[in-house]
Amino acid sequence: MGGNDPHIHVGTNVTHGEAAARNILAATFGLAGDLPSHVTTGCGLRVPYAMSSPRPDRVTCLACREYARNEHLRLAETAERLSRMPGSTVSSAQGKRAADWHRALAREFSDAAG
Repeated sequence: MGGNDPHIHVGTNVTHGEAAARNILAATFGLAGDLPSHVTTGCGLRVPYAMSSPRPDRVTCLACREYARNEHLRLAETAERLSRMPGSTVSSAQGKRAADWHRALAREFSDAAG
């Protein structure tokens, strides 16, 4: 795919919530770091940041949708496993809520692209 790629992709950091963290810092301190100009995507391309989204209803690249689905399922399993460990500061109920949320997102990424 060349420079005329019409698809919206998902960044490889889809589960990291960097935009949310950036918004919290901006609201707290009134400062925000620069956004990257390009991101590496789930399908392996580097695209302009503006051509990527963490939202299932926006991503049109099928390979990126599959990547995001798998990442959210992996994180769901991790959340549940860690919440069941002895001494965890996250309760089993909290781990289940987080896992359910990530599984719901994974289902949305599984749906056909808009």
